[in-house]
Amino acid sequence: MTTTNEYQVTGMTCGHCEMSVREEVGELSGVSDIQVSAQTGRLVVTSEEPLDDAQVLTAVEEAGYSAVKAR
Repeated sequence: MTTTNEYQVTGMTCGHCEMSVREEVGELSGVSDIQVSAQTGRLVVTSEEPLDDAQVLTAVEEAGYSAVKAR
């Protein structure tokens, strides 16, 4: 079963920003797909196992940005 969660990231301005977020979030266990847009601030994470929102938000912070789960 796959899980897809969406987050709103602030502070991204370019492709390098997207790459940083993608690298950090990609290290989380089970993550199979990451869509990230600096233009919209949208981050969509698909995982093969249940996603821990706190881990995703921490990964985004480690990349140098802040995020909240989209409602």
